[in-house]
Amino acid sequence: MNKGNGNVTGNKLSDQVVATDMLILAKTGVKTYASAITEAINSDVRKILKKQLDESILFQEQLSALMIDKGWYSVESLDEQIRKNIKLSQNTIDHIGNPQ
Repeated sequence: MNKGNGNVTGNKLSDQVVATDMLILAKTGVKTYASAITEAINSDVRKILKKQLDESILFQEQLSALMIDKGWYSVESLDEQIRKNIKLSQNTIDHIGNPQ
């Protein structure tokens, strides 16, 4: 696990940054599969997409649980999550301006 400001150490991304990016992509995948299902005409294609959607939802749930356990993601407090997002963003901006 990387040490440092919680975001970037040297040229390496922290576990929190990678997990956050993965969560964003997982949520996007869920939305994309759901949209594709509504557009699919063929029932076999819909079944395949539904299976992929279910797997994507499961992955997103597991990743969210991990992030919550690590204190990287707060679902109960919007203010707390906004504070964490601002801190994460500021640390990343500071690193870009001052790479080590």
